[in-house]
Amino acid sequence: MLRLLHLLLAAAATLAGAVAAAPVSTPHVEAELVSERTAFVPGQTTTVALRLKMADGWHTYWRNPGDSGLPTTLAWTLPDGVTAGPILWPAPRVLRAGPLVNHGYEGTVLLLTDVAVAAPVAPGATLKLSAKAEWLVCRETCIPEEAQLELALPVAQRADRYPQWGDAIAATRAALPGQLPGWLFAARGEGQKVVVTLTGPAGAATPTDVHFFPHQEGQVEPSAAQTFVREANGTFALTLAVANQLAPGFTQIAGVLTSRSGFAGGAPNVTAMTVDMPLAGAVVAGPKPVSAQAPTLNVTTPPAAGLSLAVALVFAFLGGIVLNLMPCVFPVLSLKALSLAAPGHGNRDKLKLEGLSFGTGVIATFVALAAILLALRAAGEQFGWGFQLQSPAVVTGLALLFFVLALNFSGAFEFATLVPSSAAGWSARNRYADAMLSGVLAVVIASPCTAPFMGAALGFALAQSALVTLLVFVALGLGMALPFVLLAWFPGWRRMLPKPGAWMVRLKQFLAFPLYATVAWLVWVLGAQVDNDAVMRLLATLVAVAFALWAWRSYRYGAARAFSVVAAAGLLAAVIVAWPLFTSGAEYESPAPAQARAASGVDARWQPFTQARVDELVAGNKTVFVDFTAAWCVTCQLNKRLVLNDSEIKNAFAQRGVELVRADWTRRDPAITRALAALGRQGVPVYVLYRPGKEALLLPEVLSKQMVFDALAAT
Repeated sequence: MLRLLHLLLAAAATLAGAVAAAPVSTPHVEAELVSERTAFVPGQTTTVALRLKMADGWHTYWRNPGDSGLPTTLAWTLPDGVTAGPILWPAPRVLRAGPLVNHGYEGTVLLLTDVAVAAPVAPGATLKLSAKAEWLVCRETCIPEEAQLELALPVAQRADRYPQWGDAIAATRAALPGQLPGWLFAARGEGQKVVVTLTGPAGAATPTDVHFFPHQEGQVEPSAAQTFVREANGTFALTLAVANQLAPGFTQIAGVLTSRSGFAGGAPNVTAMTVDMPLAGAVVAGPKPVSAQAPTLNVTTPPAAGLSLAVALVFAFLGGIVLNLMPCVFPVLSLKALSLAAPGHGNRDKLKLEGLSFGTGVIATFVALAAILLALRAAGEQFGWGFQLQSPAVVTGLALLFFVLALNFSGAFEFATLVPSSAAGWSARNRYADAMLSGVLAVVIASPCTAPFMGAALGFALAQSALVTLLVFVALGLGMALPFVLLAWFPGWRRMLPKPGAWMVRLKQFLAFPLYATVAWLVWVLGAQVDNDAVMRLLATLVAVAFALWAWRSYRYGAARAFSVVAAAGLLAAVIVAWPLFTSGAEYESPAPAQARAASGVDARWQPFTQARVDELVAGNKTVFVDFTAAWCVTCQLNKRLVLNDSEIKNAFAQRGVELVRADWTRRDPAITRALAALGRQGVPVYVLYRPGKEALLLPEVLSKQMVFDALAAT
């Protein structure tokens, strides 16, 4: 009993010797130094923590704060024989503030430091530690704060775990990111991106919500989307955007990798680990930051990002074939195909060359589009498929082109009457050049369309190297050119085409109406992008063009010479009226106003797409359906009218309490562009269904009611 009493008295004396100054409180933070042990032991290390407790909604920063902020610092004043190591940082979390992404902590955090006491320090003394702590605490505003903190502990032969803080410090230390056995890493630079390859232990499951926090600033762009996918060979690939303000000497990359589900392989509860590896290849500074950020889209493995190159090429090829059936393209290509059955197309070798010329024009135009996209992205712009239709000038030009083609199909004029006979003769003599130009025209008029399979393939292509991007666009061109090339190369197939006759004239006139419908749709798109005045200006231009073509045709067929002057006046009037539309592209890059959103189909059921709203709904355990759309997207409009606006679908959404969000990409919106990239897509339509407690679902580009019903049934 006497011995037990002595032990209790000794423990009480030791505990009483641990003197911590009272916590320092600021308007937003409570700070203090706390110890894991009740005493210092000579020759051993004790963990001391800076405890920061932030007010609700406020945060402090990690060692690399991200887009903004400052890391917390500690400046120690220590007695002789005592040394303090660097801060041991717990894994941070992503903190979003408008367009910025920061790395830091909310609530309470313990920043650990190992304090070593030299062996000669005699037991019985009391060591007083002092540290000046400085931090930046932020919410909507940021406030730099500091505190002078103290901690006094006795020196003893042994020490127990401190009752109040020992367990919390031990748990924090156990969760510190460290190297995880069984995982191998490699990193390579590919221009404006870094691809980190992770090889896990055998049977490793796919980690979810993976995010990389680099130790050093100026390497990875904090606000850019990070894509994490499982490759076909079982490895994992993490794609990171290079910082737009690149630090020199970027030859090594190190940081913390976090996963919500943990990294399997013997340690399922380890949710953070450190990585440190040399960087192979070369990098260049990434694109300039955009004015708004992409939403946090909780899709673990986007299908497009998970494609292999071979699958992406197949998808692009199939998408190119389907493009021939799009309403913009089908009338023109139908007449081109039927022309093979017309007289004068009997030479087999010439037909083969004509087919190859057409295919060359198609592929070359797709390669040119890919090159333009790559150049724009290298210059820091954010674009995806259909980017040209976000410009009122391009929409106006396409409307004029389709209108002229439709008038030609209707018989209002012949192209041969618009040009001198020598030029018309050149076209007849140079069938191969004419076929190549037809291929160019086919791609131009196909630009408003997104076919099935194209979305995943293009999303994959534009997230890869320039060479891979070009290969996918070539595959898209091969698919689009294939039907015509096959008809040109295999004469037996042409026997299935009807014989030439008067019916071809009627068919040509009939096919003008899909083109007129396309013009009407483009006029509506322009109204969604700009306003009714622009619509009126374009309609007046179309009237002036039609009048000019009529006057010129009349002149060529024997009318008075004055009709040529009338035709010229009509064309001049068209140019004068339309010119403001061709010079207004840069003016309309901001998100569409309310009337534009209304024009593209946003009604009371649909909420406009914003970062805050999507996060709020998902955090509130709501099922959310997000429609990425644009007024100029034909497939989007068909899906909207045939499926999403169907009364049965509306009732299904309402009965299940699904929140509807529409991301309108009619005009340039960097936030939506980057959101699409995060989903592995580079164009619209894209449909995403978020389900409480489950992975999000990406639906196909072409919807059916049954697809939507099946997706809702899986919620």
